Amino acid sequence: MPTVQPTATAVIVRELTQAIAGHRLQPGTKLAEQRLADHFGVSRTIVRQALHQLAQNRLVTLEPARGAFVAAPTVEEARQVFAVRRMLEAEMTRGFAREATPARIKALRDHVAREKAAVDAQDTAEGIALLGDFHVRMAELMGNEVLAQILRDLISRSSLITLMYQRAGAARHSQEEHVEIVRALAARDAAKAVKLMQDHLDHVEASLAFDRPPPTHDIAQALAAA
Repeated sequence: MPTVQPTATAVIVRELTQAIAGHRLQPGTKLAEQRLADHFGVSRTIVRQALHQLAQNRLVTLEPARGAFVAAPTVEEARQVFAVRRMLEAEMTRGFAREATPARIKALRDHVAREKAAVDAQDTAEGIALLGDFHVRMAELMGNEVLAQILRDLISRSSLITLMYQRAGAARHSQEEHVEIVRALAARDAAKAVKLMQDHLDHVEASLAFDRPPPTHDIAQALAAA
């Protein structure tokens, strides 16, 4: 079967999403169409299509006469995102525990090892990306691509939220909690795994300092780091 090449629009959406989720593009950053067109070597029409898709994913806001900006989630939106994650991920964790296999557990253990390496190296962008991907990886290992895609969208929005509001030191705590969740899943202890996941999401939300002003970032530097 021939490999299907992504469209220019899809490439822009993917790279901007990765830059946002990886904390290289920060909330409030203006996404100038011409600068993006020059960077990707495409027309402004293609850039505009990508920005509209990102707006549908709630990662970008489009403001009349002002242009596109990386979304800056409100406190209420942040709370709603975590409420939805708690509902989805409790059932996902319960299902994973029922269907746990040595191969799936090994894959999760490999993932949390990579998380620890990034956190130990103080690689903030890589650490945050891997910590978010842990939740998506669980859905992928279960073979539930619909759930995985929903979680990808939620995790991208969570990355914006943590960038804006999370206190220092929370990443290491999250990584340690992932280790405990995997341990409970390996033991097929569904009740404990669900409780650990719920506590984990509660702790992440509790680590958010909602009085923190949003940071800013330069788009050229963010995309150059990709």
